[in-house]
Amino acid sequence: MITLEIAGKAVAVTNADEGQARELFLSESFKDDLKSFKSEGRSLWDGSAALTTRPASENEIDAFYEALDEEDEVEDDDGYDDDLDIDVVFLVSIDEIDDAAASG
Repeated sequence: MITLEIAGKAVAVTNADEGQARELFLSESFKDDLKSFKSEGRSLWDGSAALTTRPASENEIDAFYEALDEEDEVEDDDGYDDDLDIDVVFLVSIDEIDDAAASG
């Protein structure tokens, strides 16, 4: 599992392999989403802070599986292709997402 850090702070973890994770986390689409997401009223990413990836810690892996277990209880179409079997879990609280802005 791979973790995305923004300016040294762990914000998301994925079950993708290292290459897939880097491609996903550093894609323009994902970066646009990061800029549109807010955590505790502040933008998750300002568009200039360093984005880095690293292997996930045990705590981050545990958080990933806990979030997926909760998600399985609530069916929800997140707009991403589930056939890829790649999941992303945010490690920070995300304020309510404006779907129009996130898909923009």
